Amino acid sequence: MIAGRAHNGWVIWLSLLVALLLSIAPMPASTELARPLWLGLVIAFWSLALPHRGGMGLAFVFGLMLDVLAGTLLGQNGLPLILIAFLVLSLQQRLRMFPLWQQSMVLLVVLGLAQLVQLWLNTLTGNRPPTLIFLVPVPISALLWPWIFVVLHWLRRRFDVN
Repeated sequence: MIAGRAHNGWVIWLSLLVALLLSIAPMPASTELARPLWLGLVIAFWSLALPHRGGMGLAFVFGLMLDVLAGTLLGQNGLPLILIAFLVLSLQQRLRMFPLWQQSMVLLVVLGLAQLVQLWLNTLTGNRPPTLIFLVPVPISALLWPWIFVVLHWLRRRFDVN
């Protein structure tokens, strides 16, 4: 009997924990509105790279963790993250064929939809922002996608995550 090798799933969890910490780390008030959607980017990567390992369940768990750490209603961050994972999983076969700049454009739309869902949930809870400034993190996150992809792809290859 051949022993199965380790799949190094801890790399996925560690990268998501780092993204979670970056999502709640204190920032100056002037740059708080431009905080990239770190958790959404990392969930999008793992959903794209390993659809059987990173998906909607992982997105929901980390969304709930973000809700607890940020002090928001349970599920308020989980639903947009599930939407990101669902859309990336739905487009996974196509996205893998695209170059990084086209993936960034698709993620611009996906993250924009997630932010609109976040706006809808904020409106339901009575915390609606007065302007469309909540969309500022979307293009910043799309611009960061190639670097996030390269770093996480290197980690995946380095630690043989499969």
